[in-house]
Order: sequence, then C-alpha cells, then structure tokens
Amino acid sequence: MVDALGRVGEIQSRLVELNDLVAGRVQAATSTTSASAATAATATTATSATSFADALAAASGTAATGSVSTTGTGVTGADIVANAEKYLGVPYVFGGEDSSGMDCSGLVQRVYADAGIEVPRLVSGQMTIGTEVASLAEAQPGDLIVTGGGDHILIYAGNNQVIHAPYEGRTVSKVEAYMDESDITTIRRVVPDQASTASTGTSAIAGTTTSVAATASTDLVAAAYASLFSGSTSESALSTSALTASGLLS
Repeated sequence: MVDALGRVGEIQSRLVELNDLVAGRVQAATSTTSASAATAATATTATSATSFADALAAASGTAATGSVSTTGTGVTGADIVANAEKYLGVPYVFGGEDSSGMDCSGLVQRVYADAGIEVPRLVSGQMTIGTEVASLAEAQPGDLIVTGGGDHILIYAGNNQVIHAPYEGRTVSKVEAYMDESDITTIRRVVPDQASTASTGTSAIAGTTTSVAATASTDLVAAAYASLFSGSTSESALSTSALTASGLLS
C-alpha cells in the first residue's frame, strides 16, 4: 500500500511538471504570434514607402543599389520574351527607352517595366541585378546577357536566340545568339525560374504540414492532461498511453 501511494505521488508530481510544460508552450506560441503581428505591421509600413528598394535600404541601413523585387509578381521568363517581341522593328536611338526608339539598356528597362518590374536604366546597373547564371548553356528565357565588359546587353529568348537593340542604323531584332562564352561578361536571372518557384511552394506546404502535425500533437497532450486530472480510471489509462506515445511520459 505504501509503495502504491508513493507511486501515485510520483505520477501526480510528473503531471504537474507536464502541465507547467504545456503552459510554457502556450505562452511561447502566444509570444511568437505577437512578434509575427509586429513584423507584419512593420512590413506594411515599409511597403508604403516610395519604392521597395528605398524601404529595404531604410530598414537595413544599407543601399539597395542593383536590387529588384519580383516577389508576388507571377512574371515568367516567357512573359519577358513576349514583352520584348512587341518592340521588334523599333529603331535604335541612343538614350531612347520607348517605342519611338531605344538603345540596348533602354529596351531592357522598358521590357521589364511592362512586366511591373523596375530595373536600373544603364547596363552598369542592370548587370548587377538578379542572380548569376553560370553559362550560356544554362540560360533561360528572360535572362540578361551582358557582353564586352558592360558595353552591350541582350535578352535571352530561348532556343539559342536573343533580342536586342544593336546599334545606330539597326532596329530591335531577334537573332541567333552570336556570342561565345569568352564574349560574355555576365548572365543575370531577374525572374526566378519555374522550378525554383515550384520548390518554394512545396517547401511552404511541407512547413504547413509540419505545423499542423505539431498542433495536433499538442492538442492530444492537452486532452490527455485534462482526462488524467479528471480522475476517470478508463480515461486516465487512455491518456497515459497518449502521453507515452507522444514521448512526454516514459
């Protein structure tokens, strides 16, 4: 009898500890939710600034030169190519940036602007945005190809073709990619490829699934505590099994 009473006291102490543990988890979850709400409020304020780049610079204390944001735009490389094809035949005009005439960087800026993406005006800025692509063989539609150390910029159209505004006396053209790897200074991917987007979506779904599983586990443990403290013999036995399965009672 003494041993039995001692065991009961032991279990009661363990349950109190577990109850405190759950309370701590709930408090931590509440704190996290509050922090997330504060972060969301800060983000809302930031996006009301003149531009995303300016807001980012203000928040980080660093310049956002050469950066663009394509988050949530839904733009694909094919969209960029389709926009560029609208300007085929437009005459080359140094400093031009509309359908009356444009130079190579003016074409790039206009094409991306038509897709709702703001990029720098000059090649020197355009050649720093997005992410680096290792070689022409890995280029995808919509990528930017810079040649001659920054003298010229072209839009990769797929199938080993490019769209560009060549030079005075010529028009915006779609031609075979004439450059060698040795001519290329850099290739920049401004619009994320579809594989990366799909991967991001899959990761988000996986994260949600994990969160739901964790919540279900917490609910199960909470229900087990309630049953144990209610004093019902059959429910207590079931709850003890649930706690053991969850790894919180051994």
